[in-house]
Amino acid sequence: MLAAPASGSGKTTVTLALIRALTRQGVRVGAAKVGPDYIDPAFHAAAGGRACVNLDGWAMPDPLLEALAARLAADTDLVLCEGVMGLLDGAVAPGQPGHDPRADGSTAALAARLGWPVVLVVDARGMAASAGAVVRGFRDVRPDVTVAGVIFTRAGPGLHADTLRAAVAALAPGLPVLGVIPRDARLALPSRHLGLVQAGEHPDLDAFLEHAADLAAAHVDLAALRALARLAVSPSTVPDRAPRLLPPPGQRIAMARDEAFAFVYPALLDGWRAEGAEVVPFSPLADEAPAADADAVYLPGGYPELHGGRLAGASRFLGGLRAAAHRGAAVFGECGGYMVLGRGLEDADGRRHAMAGLLPVETSFAQPRLHLGYRAAVTLAETPFGPVGTRVRAHEFHYARAVQEDPAAGAVFAVRDARGRDLGTVGRRVGSVAGSFMHLIAREDPGMSGAHAHGYKTALSSPSEPAS
Repeated sequence: MLAAPASGSGKTTVTLALIRALTRQGVRVGAAKVGPDYIDPAFHAAAGGRACVNLDGWAMPDPLLEALAARLAADTDLVLCEGVMGLLDGAVAPGQPGHDPRADGSTAALAARLGWPVVLVVDARGMAASAGAVVRGFRDVRPDVTVAGVIFTRAGPGLHADTLRAAVAALAPGLPVLGVIPRDARLALPSRHLGLVQAGEHPDLDAFLEHAADLAAAHVDLAALRALARLAVSPSTVPDRAPRLLPPPGQRIAMARDEAFAFVYPALLDGWRAEGAEVVPFSPLADEAPAADADAVYLPGGYPELHGGRLAGASRFLGGLRAAAHRGAAVFGECGGYMVLGRGLEDADGRRHAMAGLLPVETSFAQPRLHLGYRAAVTLAETPFGPVGTRVRAHEFHYARAVQEDPAAGAVFAVRDARGRDLGTVGRRVGSVAGSFMHLIAREDPGMSGAHAHGYKTALSSPSEPAS
C-alpha cells in the first residue's frame, strides 16, 4: 500500500513511477487503487499495461473485496495499491457517529483488513528534522497497520536528503527510508475539476512515465521495496471467475465509451462478462449509435459538460438512444450519463445544449457546486440492477447540478450518506429509462456495518423530496 499523510503528497506520481520502473525490470505488477476513482486507475494501466482494480472498503462487502484482491494478486508478482487522501482519511472520521475503523473507507482500514504493509509517501517540502516526527506518528497511530517504509518526494538540493534520513533514523528507528526523490518540474500532471486530466488525453504520457521511472530507479531502492511485500492471498481463496459488483443490466449491453464517458470500473465489466453478458462499446463523440439489437444501454459518467456542443449535434447517437427507449431496452445513465439522458445540459459558459430528452431533467455546469461523498441507497423503482428495495453502495463526485427535475417522474433512489444522514431521493425514471448523479459501485451485503445501514423501511414507505 502506498499511502501519504495528505492528498497532494505525490503518491500518484510515485505509484506510477514504481509501476513503470518495476515493469521495465520484468516484474508483473498488479495495480490497485483504494476507494472510488476512475482517473488514477487509467494512469496505472498505462504505466504497467494491466487494468487497475479499485478496492473500496466502504462500498464493497468483504467477500467481494477479498475476491477482487485475490484475483489481482494471483496473476501478478507484486501488487502496488495507491491509497486515497491521507492514510487515516475515510468516509467517517474517528469520533463521528457511525465510524467503523475496519470499514471506514480509509487506506488504513483496507491495509488492516488485507494485511498489506504500508509505504508512506511524504512530501518533504518545508520540512527537515520534523519529517521524522511525521513518520513516527503515522507509524505508531494504528497498531493493526504496519507502516514498513517511507519514500520522500520533492526533496531539495544539497544535504536535504541526508537530513531526512537522519531524522527518521533518530525518531522512527528501524523504519527504512526506501528513497528520496528530488523536486522535478517535469513530474507535474495537468488537472481539471474532477482531478487529473484523463490518461487518454495526456499529450505525451509515455514520456512522462519513462522519466518518472528513471527517477524511481535512480532514487528508490526497488529491491528493498519488493522485500517488504507480504504474501497477499492463499491460492484457495482465488475465485474461479470474476466477482460481480453489480448484476449485468442486460444480455447484450451497449456501453458508451470515449473521453466523455470514461468512468467505469474494468472489474464491473469483467463481472458482467463472467456471467455471459456481451458488452458492445460505442462512441457518442464519434456520433455512433448504440447497437440496435442491445437489450440494455449503459451511459457511465465522464465529462459530457466539456463536449456539450458535439453531443447535441450527434444525431445518430441521440436518435439511437431514443430508439432504444422506444423498443423498451433498459437505458441507464450515471452522473454524466444522467445529464445526457435529460432535456438539456448547460455548460460552464451558460450555453444550453439539447440532449436526448428521455428524462425530464435539466442540468447545469454554469455555477459549479461540489457534490462529494459516499451514498447508501435503496431503489424506489425497478432498475436494470434489481427490483424495488435493492440496496446499493454508491459515490457522488460532480460539480454539475440539476436545475430542474420534474417530480411527476418517479425518483429512483432513497439515499443516506456515510454517516447515516437522510439525503432524500435522487434520480428520475420514465419507462425503461432511469439514472441519477450517483456512480453505483456494488450491491450491499446485509451484514455491512455503519450508521448508513438503517432507515430503509422509512425511506421506502415515505420518500422525502430531493435534498437539493
